[in-house]
Amino acid sequence: MANLEMLNDMGQAIASSLENEVHDYKVTYGELTVTARADKIVSILTTLRGEANFKFVQLIDLCGVDYPERAKRFDVVYHLLSLKHNIRVRIKIQADDELPVPSVVDVYPVANWYEREVWDMYGVMFDGHPDLRRLLTDYGFQGHPQRKDFPLTGYVELRYSEEERRVVYEPVKLQQEFRDFDFMSPWEGAKYILPGDEKAEDKAQES
Repeated sequence: MANLEMLNDMGQAIASSLENEVHDYKVTYGELTVTARADKIVSILTTLRGEANFKFVQLIDLCGVDYPERAKRFDVVYHLLSLKHNIRVRIKIQADDELPVPSVVDVYPVANWYEREVWDMYGVMFDGHPDLRRLLTDYGFQGHPQRKDFPLTGYVELRYSEEERRVVYEPVKLQQEFRDFDFMSPWEGAKYILPGDEKAEDKAQES
C-alpha cells in the first residue's frame, strides 16, 4: 500500500504533467484524488495509462455521485490502479444531464458497462459510447433511480396481465401508507418508550 509521501509525489507528478487538464489534487484518508476537466478526460486517462511514470493500466471502477444543489450536479468518478507503482488514484470530473461526457471506452474497454450503469442510474450521457442503453433497469423504465430527487416508489410499476397476456406498466399505487419511522438516536434519551424497548423493561422488572 502506498504511503502518504508516495501519494503526494504521484499527485504532484500528475498535476505537473497535465497542468492544462487537471484542476488540483489532494490526499485524504490515505487516498489520492485528482479533480480534472470533463472535456479532457480521454487525454487524461490516455496519459495516465500509457506514460511510464504512471502506468495506471487498470480501470477498477467508474461511478456517479449526485449533488442536486450544484449547477453541475453530478460527479463522474474514475478509480485507477497502477500495478507498476502499486498506487491507486481517483479522478473526478463534474457533469450535468445535458452536456455529454466523452466516453473512455477506447482507452479502457471495461468502461463500456460502467458508463451504461452511470447513464441508467444518473442520466449522465457519454459521447462516443458504442451502445449507450439501460443496463440495470427495464427498457421502459422512467427516470434515473440513483438521483437524490427520484421518488422512493418510482413512477410506474409493472405486472403481468392475465387479460392481456403480457407485462403492463401502470402508475404506482401504494397499497398502504408509508410507515412513520422514529429516527431519534437512543443516546439522546427519548421521553417515551420506543417501540421494542418495553420488552427490555419487562425483563428488567422480572429479574
